[in-house]
Amino acid sequence: MEKLIESLSPNERRIVPFLKEEVSMICSKSNLDKVSVLRSLDYLSNKKVLKLEVIRKKMIILGVNGILYKKKGLPERRFLNLLNEKRMVPMSDIAKLAGLSPDEFKASLGALKKKAMIELKNGKVFLNANPMEIAKKSLEEIFLEKVPISYDSLLSEDNFALKSLEKRKNIVEINESSEVKVVLTDIGEKLLNSKISDEERIEVINSALLKSDKNWKGKKFRRYDVNSPVPSINGGKRHFVNQSIDYARRVWTDLGFEEMSGSMIQSSFWNFDALFTAQDHPVREMQDTFFLNRITDLPDKKLVKVVKDCHENGVSGSKGWRYSWDEEDAKKTCLRTHTTCLSARKLTELKKEDLPKKFFSLGKNFRNETVDWSHGFEFYQTEGVVIDKDATFRHLLGYLKQFYKKMGFNDIRFRPAYFPYTEPSVEIDVWHPEKKVWLELGGAGIFRPEITIPLFGEHIPVLAWGQGFDRIVMDFYKIKDLRDMYKNNLTKLREMKFWMK
Repeated sequence: MEKLIESLSPNERRIVPFLKEEVSMICSKSNLDKVSVLRSLDYLSNKKVLKLEVIRKKMIILGVNGILYKKKGLPERRFLNLLNEKRMVPMSDIAKLAGLSPDEFKASLGALKKKAMIELKNGKVFLNANPMEIAKKSLEEIFLEKVPISYDSLLSEDNFALKSLEKRKNIVEINESSEVKVVLTDIGEKLLNSKISDEERIEVINSALLKSDKNWKGKKFRRYDVNSPVPSINGGKRHFVNQSIDYARRVWTDLGFEEMSGSMIQSSFWNFDALFTAQDHPVREMQDTFFLNRITDLPDKKLVKVVKDCHENGVSGSKGWRYSWDEEDAKKTCLRTHTTCLSARKLTELKKEDLPKKFFSLGKNFRNETVDWSHGFEFYQTEGVVIDKDATFRHLLGYLKQFYKKMGFNDIRFRPAYFPYTEPSVEIDVWHPEKKVWLELGGAGIFRPEITIPLFGEHIPVLAWGQGFDRIVMDFYKIKDLRDMYKNNLTKLREMKFWMK
């Protein structure tokens, strides 16, 4: 017991004499605020002096309108009293005569019609209830007289009235509160009956204390329990999404890829036209793409002419899209819908003597999507291209398998697909064990001659892919809803472990 007493902090010493009181009385008698008292009680609980029981209470209380209605009566009661007096009232006059707001009038009209107490004819309201029905209080009126009331004590009719009143604004509210109850242990009883000295003890050892023997010699130190639990300390760290992005970058660079980067704002020329996406393609509508209220300049005229001819007449034996290509449409700017626009730009910068080359990018893209558990209007995508005269479709599948294996996916499948700028094309799915579905992560293929010839000057194999990165992160962190990835829940963010090794 002596060791326990020596370990008590000043605040613990102040509250010990009042441990049999309620928390509010402990605060009052010890002259400490509630936070300090609760913290001290928690420390005493760790020392087995007491147990803390949290009693949660749920009370039904009156809202702003509820206070008014308890005094004046519910709107439907005032409505009914007016009709009882006049028997018939034009609908346009009722709100004013009964002193009801438009919302109160609508609510009371609906409530009385539901109970068949009124009848509407030719813009007039007629009373359709006998004196006994008028005099009888409704369940809602009876319930309002009981409020405030404990939620646990509600009867079946009270529950019915509560649900009815909750549909209306500010009549009743559910107030949840908690109360801490202190229960002394045997150790606590002994401590309460022990003599606790008021002698001051040294709490902290610092440089000022150690400057002179007089500061500490002959004085008593507070005893500390090194085994006592203490609050965890969380240091700063990068967001788990950023950690995952760094890891993916390392995967690509380990495979020999160089990183591409570029602006999130792109011209329609680079985002669509250079990738042989027809100007009447649905993806170029506002329903799919975020356009900006500005136009931009196009690249050199020679490149623009080659892309224009490719769209209108095709290249290397193809027929093109057979329409009149509009230069003004290509000048429109948008938030990039994919990072493939960076691959298109990169092709124009390369020289034949630079080959073979491998590039990747990992950045945000934007599409006008309906937000749900697996879709967002902004998302990360990892893009890659391999420019090599000897590259084949099997090489493409091999790169993708290797990447997903390093990201922890073994159960993947490839499906034939169509994209305007690749042929052949595939879509990549991974199996989601919890939702029991195949989850689409992106598309891949080999750039068509309509891409490579205008941008590079000749057709050579260019393996290309664009993979959704957010869904990869979701799977590894067991996040079931994409929207939870960016919520600022500090507790969850601190619990997130970096899984990529």
